[in-house]
Amino acid sequence: MESVQWNSRTGIIIRYTTSIILCLLAAAAGSVVTVTGINSWYALLNKPWFTPPNWVFGPVWTVLYILMGISLAMVWGAWIEKNPYAKVGLILFGIQLVLNVAWSYLFFGLQSPVYGLAGIIALWIAILATVVWFWRIRKTAAVLLIPYLAWVTIASFLNYYIFVLNP
Repeated sequence: MESVQWNSRTGIIIRYTTSIILCLLAAAAGSVVTVTGINSWYALLNKPWFTPPNWVFGPVWTVLYILMGISLAMVWGAWIEKNPYAKVGLILFGIQLVLNVAWSYLFFGLQSPVYGLAGIIALWIAILATVVWFWRIRKTAAVLLIPYLAWVTIASFLNYYIFVLNP
């Protein structure tokens, strides 16, 4: 019995650690182009009044990626438990994570507010779909994604106004 509990705890630790690392790797992949763009092209753009200072983005995104990882681990656990909704939830999570990384490349890599806007709209829809789907699986997992959805909502407006202010 003791080894079963150990294996169960070990599995949970591995699942949560892997999920958080996966999300932080996505952050690192996106930051490759974001870091170089922030101090060059992005610095020259006209931005709306509600643009957060550059130093805010790193800490906020780090917290959001950790919350995303915890949420992912919860739904992964539901999949292990044979929850019938979990597989679709994991697929939706993967789609939004890919779109998250893609936005950095569209906006910063291509230096394109219009491509960034298209990408962030797709990302926002994918996050919302993930939140709604996760609600069926683990309500806490869905709630953990709400700050992410809120931040991407702000980023969407920021992206839109940068597009408008920089014709």
